[in-house]
Amino acid sequence: MKILVTGFDPFGKDTINPSIEAVQLLPDSIKDVEIIKLEIPTKFGESATLVQQTIEQEQPNYVLHIGQAGGRHDITPERVAINMDDASLADNAGHQPIDQAIQGDGEAAYFSTLPIKAMVQYMREEGVAASVSNTAGTFVCNHIMYQTLYFVNKAYPAIQAGFIHIPFLPEQVVDREDVASMALDDIVRGIIAALKAIIDFDKQADLELIGGKTH
Repeated sequence: MKILVTGFDPFGKDTINPSIEAVQLLPDSIKDVEIIKLEIPTKFGESATLVQQTIEQEQPNYVLHIGQAGGRHDITPERVAINMDDASLADNAGHQPIDQAIQGDGEAAYFSTLPIKAMVQYMREEGVAASVSNTAGTFVCNHIMYQTLYFVNKAYPAIQAGFIHIPFLPEQVVDREDVASMALDDIVRGIIAALKAIIDFDKQADLELIGGKTH
């Protein structure tokens, strides 16, 4: 079994991105499952092209994308990606799509095919704050989640895929007053726990746990 795990390069005013920092610290295998680590650009289109090429080359069983969600205090597996690019800032290539469909023939949304409730449970059992998120935004994080789910749905339906958002690192919030952060070691522990859940729930239904929100 193989799991492809991706993290983004820094973007905006930040010189560091916790997603790729965490991915680089993951072990090469977990429970005898190979972990393939990939850095992807914070760019619409190009990120998806690189991921699709890697999927074709490596033929993983699972794909887990990791991205930064500044302001969140916990690690949040995403439930759904929507067919919409609506960028509040430009990506690293200077592109800023507004109200653009990602795929003209794609579904309005694709749901994660990972066991997101189990992933949250495993992370909490490790003492890492975690919860299900119901919005991946409309920037490159949502874009890559949607593009990957669209691609595997069309070409590799046996591959399961999804996305996790993680908080800022402490060094990123020095000049950001009252903004949450999480230590890199805790983020890595959380991701490892989430990966263990993916492995343990291979070909099994997700846990039925409360994970909804009122708003």
